Amino acid sequence: MNVTYFFRKPFTDYFSIEELFGFIQSGLPDKVEHKNYYLSRPSKGFLDRLRSCFEVVGHQGDVNHITGDVHFIALLLNKQKTVLTIHDLEVLKRLSGLSRAIVKFFWFKMPAHRVRFITVISAFTKTELLKVININPDKVKVVHNCISPAIKHQPYTFNTHKPNILHIGTAHNKNLDRLIEAIAGMNVKLTILGHLRDNHKQLLSKFKIDYENFFNLPYEHVVLRYREADLVSFVSLYEGFGMPIIEANAVGRPVISSNRTSMPEVAGEAALLVDPESIDEIRTAILQIIENQDLRNTLIEKGLENVKRFTPESVAAQYTRIYEIIAGNKT
Repeated sequence: MNVTYFFRKPFTDYFSIEELFGFIQSGLPDKVEHKNYYLSRPSKGFLDRLRSCFEVVGHQGDVNHITGDVHFIALLLNKQKTVLTIHDLEVLKRLSGLSRAIVKFFWFKMPAHRVRFITVISAFTKTELLKVININPDKVKVVHNCISPAIKHQPYTFNTHKPNILHIGTAHNKNLDRLIEAIAGMNVKLTILGHLRDNHKQLLSKFKIDYENFFNLPYEHVVLRYREADLVSFVSLYEGFGMPIIEANAVGRPVISSNRTSMPEVAGEAALLVDPESIDEIRTAILQIIENQDLRNTLIEKGLENVKRFTPESVAAQYTRIYEIIAGNKT
């Protein structure tokens, strides 16, 4: 059985779809052969997107897997042999009017009706998807993301004097501005992954935060930042999944995350969950982790157990069952 994975034209990002599916492919059984096809054009403009739809036709396998972002290429692929992964619907939250209607049709409604199965990375994403398009819920399968095999447990001694807080992401939904306000006056260091915006720099200066900023890091350097952290902040406003939660779990660092969207589903009991819009709750949670060794140890232990749900082998096995149905080897 041969699976063709279709990817967007690559670009630099913190945690890319390409890396994710590389991890999944590492866990595939020998009976699944695969190849990767990368679009030659970026997803910009109507004509380039239409050309991409024609471009992929000649590269199909026994199973076609659209890995995300370029959902529209489902238009000309063999419907019965195609599975589409939808990571989140955050783009629809940011749009309104005609722009929202266009994106809803070309990124969600049309592709959903042009594929055999849809996989989503969380039950939350499935619920959100079924709110905006009318399809059979049985067509939508929840398959979680997996953790990188490169991430291993790294024991450490917590720096109670000046802990290093690692925060992942600087987009609006990552909620960095509230985190900055929450740690104002604390004797901590803040390590931020992602391009800082002007308002972030102003807040960091205003509250005299000791910080380091990294972006466009190779993945092995991202892993190093986790190892150097004392605790990890992921107090996002919206996530389709929440990979940093399980990355921190795997390294063995206590995590603060949000009590909304997909994050409780991913974290289980392995993170301290807060209302991401409450600066007071974020601050209280950070202080609890800094001041309570038993709480830190409990979160770390539960994190190491939680991450077992997200190994490449377990996630690849779920995809393989879907591929077998599509290829006609299973009912």
